[in-house]
Amino acid sequence: MNRFKTSKFKNTTPKIAKKDGWINNVRAGSFSCQGNHIKASSKLVAFNAEQAGGGMLGLSSVKPGSDGQWTVTQISCHSDLVTDMDFSPFDESLLVTCSADETVKLWRLCDPELQQPSSPELTLRPGHGRLELVLFHPTSSGLLAVGANKSPLIWDTSRQDTPLAALEQHGDQLQSLSWKQDGSLLASSCKDKMLRVFDPRAQLTPVQSAKSLQNNKDSRILWVKDDRLLTTGFDMMRSREVRLWDSRKLSSSLSSVSLGTSSGSVIPLFDDDTGLLVLAGTGDTVVDCFEVSSSEPLLSQVSHCLTDASTRGVAMIPKLALDVISCEVMRVLQLTDSCIVPISYQVPRKHSGQEFHDDLYPDTVGATPAMSAEEWWQGGNKQVERVSLNPAKQPKPKASPAKQTPAKKELASAGSKEDPARGCSTSSSPLSTPSSSAAPSRSPSTTSGLSSGFVPSPSPSQSVKAIQSMLGPTSKFRHIQGAVMHRDTHITNLQGLNLTTPGECDGFCVNRERVAVPLAISGGQIAVFERSQPGKLPYTALPTIQNSVSVVDFSWDPFDMQRLAVAGDDAKIRVWQVPQGGLTETLTEPELILQGHTEKIYSIKFHPLASGLLVSSSYDLTVRLWDLESGDQVNLLTGHEDQIFAMAWSPDGKLLATVCKDGKVRIYDPRKSTAPVQEGPGPEGHRGARVVWVCEGKYLLVSGFDSRSERGLYLYSADSLSSGAVANTSADASPSTLIPFYDPDTSVVILTGKGDTRVHIYEVVPEDPYFIDCSSFHSPEPHKGLAFLPKTECNVRDVEIAVALMLTKSTIEPVAFRVPRVKKEFFQDDVFTDTAVFWEPALTAAAWLSGINGRHKKMSLKPKDMTPVSEAPKEAPVRKYLPSSVYLEEKTDEQKKEELLSAMVAKLGNMDDPLPQESFEGVDEDEWDD
Repeated sequence: MNRFKTSKFKNTTPKIAKKDGWINNVRAGSFSCQGNHIKASSKLVAFNAEQAGGGMLGLSSVKPGSDGQWTVTQISCHSDLVTDMDFSPFDESLLVTCSADETVKLWRLCDPELQQPSSPELTLRPGHGRLELVLFHPTSSGLLAVGANKSPLIWDTSRQDTPLAALEQHGDQLQSLSWKQDGSLLASSCKDKMLRVFDPRAQLTPVQSAKSLQNNKDSRILWVKDDRLLTTGFDMMRSREVRLWDSRKLSSSLSSVSLGTSSGSVIPLFDDDTGLLVLAGTGDTVVDCFEVSSSEPLLSQVSHCLTDASTRGVAMIPKLALDVISCEVMRVLQLTDSCIVPISYQVPRKHSGQEFHDDLYPDTVGATPAMSAEEWWQGGNKQVERVSLNPAKQPKPKASPAKQTPAKKELASAGSKEDPARGCSTSSSPLSTPSSSAAPSRSPSTTSGLSSGFVPSPSPSQSVKAIQSMLGPTSKFRHIQGAVMHRDTHITNLQGLNLTTPGECDGFCVNRERVAVPLAISGGQIAVFERSQPGKLPYTALPTIQNSVSVVDFSWDPFDMQRLAVAGDDAKIRVWQVPQGGLTETLTEPELILQGHTEKIYSIKFHPLASGLLVSSSYDLTVRLWDLESGDQVNLLTGHEDQIFAMAWSPDGKLLATVCKDGKVRIYDPRKSTAPVQEGPGPEGHRGARVVWVCEGKYLLVSGFDSRSERGLYLYSADSLSSGAVANTSADASPSTLIPFYDPDTSVVILTGKGDTRVHIYEVVPEDPYFIDCSSFHSPEPHKGLAFLPKTECNVRDVEIAVALMLTKSTIEPVAFRVPRVKKEFFQDDVFTDTAVFWEPALTAAAWLSGINGRHKKMSLKPKDMTPVSEAPKEAPVRKYLPSSVYLEEKTDEQKKEELLSAMVAKLGNMDDPLPQESFEGVDEDEWDD
C-alpha cells in the first residue's frame, strides 16, 4: 500500500528551538541572486555574510561546542558576490561556491574554531560570464552542474579545463537547476517562463520543454517524487504559487497551491523519504510544510510555522544527522538578519524518545558515491547505497581511538591525509570524496541528537528531558485538530449576507439554539436561523428583524436564548425578543430601545454574571451601562481619547477592560469610579485591537498590531498595566484584527480574522514563555468569522474542547476542535475540568449594582457511562515483539497439517447444523397446482 495514502506525517509538528539554541553573531547578507543564501551538511553551516561586494561566507557548526556555544567565523571566498553554494552529499566538509566574479571554487573546510583554508582546492573558470547556480550531482563524486547566465554546464572536477557538456542556451537568465534523485536528468527554470528537462548524456537539447510559467519573476524548480517536478514562483496576478508537474508532460500542471501576495521568492526544500515539502518566502515570518502525495490531494498542508524574524534563506540538515529516537523526521535552519534558527519537525508518537519507529524511517541514501563522474558520463546508472537510520543497527565505535580504521587506511591510500593541527583533512586530489570502493556509507551516530539548539543525550529518557529543556514547555493541546463537521450539519444557500460589518463587530453571533447574521439589505435587517434546522435555505425571502438603520454590532443575551440586542448607527440600542421556535414573520417593533449615546455606537457586551446588564461604547468616547429591566442608563465611564476598539468583562464580573486607538489599555471598576482604575500602554499599531481576560482574570490578552502593522498578541498583568506587556508574540501580517475566543477551562485561546483562512491556537500560561503555540486550523476558503458555542455543545467522547460556527460567503459550518487522545473510551478529566453554568445568571442587575458579587455554579461534563482516564486501570507493559523462540520454533509437517485442517473445519462450520433454508416458511402440499 502506498504509504502516502495513510499520511502518517499529517500531524508532523514544527518546533522552533529556544533562543539559547540559536546560532547568533550572524550578519547575513541581503544580496540579490538566484542561488541559496544558506546550506548545511551534517557538520557545518555556510551562509552569505554581510560585506561590501558579498564575497564573504559565514561558517558555523551544526552542533554546539563543548561549552554549549556556537563559533561563527568568516571566509573570504570570492572577489565579488557569492551567488550560490552547495555541500557535497558525500563529504560533509567539502563546499562548492560560485560567484559573480565568474569562478567556481571548491573549499575543504575545517571546524569553525580552527583556521580556515586561505585558498580553494580547485578553481574553475567557465568563461561564460556571471555564474548564478551550482550544485553537486546526487550519485556521482566530483560532478557539478553550473548555471551560467543562460546556459547550464556539466563539469567533471577532475577535468579542470573544459566542461563535459554545455547544454542548449536558454532564452533568458537561468533561475533554478535541480538534479533528479537518481542523477539521470537535470531540470531548469528560466526567466523566459520555460521549464526544461535535460538528459545531458544523451543530447544537449532538452528532452522536454514547455512555456509553463505564468510570471518570469524568481522561479524555483525541484524534483520531488517519481517523475514529478515542483516549481515555486508567481502567477499572472503576482501572487506566489506552488505547482506540481509531470516531467513527461510540462504543458499543464497536476496541482497548484496559492501562497498569497508577497514580493519575496519562495524557497522549496524536499525530503524524499517522507514526502514532506518545506516552503519559506524570503522576507516572510512563516515557514509552511506540505506533504507531496502520489494520490489526491497531491499537495496537502501539514503545518504553518510562525518565526520570530523574517527569512533570508533556509537549508535542510541531512537525514543522517537527525534525532530519530525523538521521531524527528526533518530539521530546517532558518537564516535571518542576525541569527540562524533551527526548526525541528517531529511526528508525535506514544513512545517518542524511547524507541526507534521504523515506519517513519525507511532506509535513506548513504554518504558514499555510487560512481565517479567519468563512470556516470559513460552511461553508468548506479545508485547510492541506502543505509538504515536505526541506531541499533549501527556499528559500534572501536575501543581504541588510536587504532586506524580501515576506512581511514583506504582514504590515506587514496591520497587524503589528516592534519591534526587544523582539525581537517588535506588531499592531493581536488575531490578526495570517498568512492564506493574506498569507504563504507556513513551512518547516523547512536548519539546523533538534535543540534543547533537540540542537544543529544546518551539515553532515551535523558534525551526526552534534554529536548524538552531546549524546546521549552509543551502543551497537551499542541496537536489540537480543527475539522469541519459533516455537511448534514451545515446551513447553506445563504443569500445577501452583509460581509462588511465594522471592525469592532464579530460579524455574526450564536447561542445554543440559533444564529443571527446581518444582511446587506436596506433597513439593517438581521436573519435568524435555528441550529436545529440545518440544510439548504430556500431562495424565497426569509422573515428577518428590521432595525430600520444600519447595524454596527449585536449580541445574544447569555441568559435568555431569545433576546437579541442590536446597536445601530443612530446611537440607539434595540432589544428584540425572538419567538420560541424561531422567526415566522418579520419583526419590526423592538421590545426595548436604549437611548443616551450622542454618536454612533462601536460595540456592546452583556455582563457575564448579572442578568439584564449591558455595556456599550460609542464614537462620543464614552462607555455606558444599561439596566434592561428598567431601560435606564446606570453608569457612564469616561477617559478615552480616541476610538474604543474593544471591551471585555473580567470573569468575576467586577471589572471592565478596554483597548483604545489612543494607544492605551484601561481597566474600570464601574461601581466605584467613572475613571479608569488602571491604565497602561497598548499595542503600537492603530488599525484595531481586541481584548480578553485570561488565566483566571490575572492577565489581559490584547490582539493588535505593531508599528509595522503586523498582527501580534500582547499579555498584560491585570495588577500592573502601567508596566506594559509582560510578553508578546508575533502572529502574521494581515489587515484584519484577530478576534480571540478564550476557553477558561483549558486556557486555550483561538484567534482568527475576517477574511482569513488560518485559525491561530495558543495555550496561554501565567509564566514564561506565556504563549505556547499549538497546531493551526486552515479553512478551505476565506471565512467571515468564527463564533463559538457553549462548552456543553462539545462532544467529550471525541475530546472536543471547543465547537464554533464558521461563516462563509454562503454557508454556516460547524467546526470542532479536538485533542488527539489514545484512550478515548475514557473521559479525559485532565482536559475537561468542571465548567461554569454560564447560561444561568449568578445575580440580578440590581444586586450587582448594589455591590453584591456572584459566581457561576460548576458542573461536570462527564457522561454517566464513562470512567475518568485518571481512574483507568494501569496497563501492564506490552511486549512489542514476540520472543525469538517463537520465530525459531520449528513445526513438523503433521502439526502444520493438523492446524490447516482445524482452520478449514472452523471456517466451514459444524456439519450437524441445520441448513439455513430449512428454517424458511413454505406452502402446504395441497396449495400446489396440479
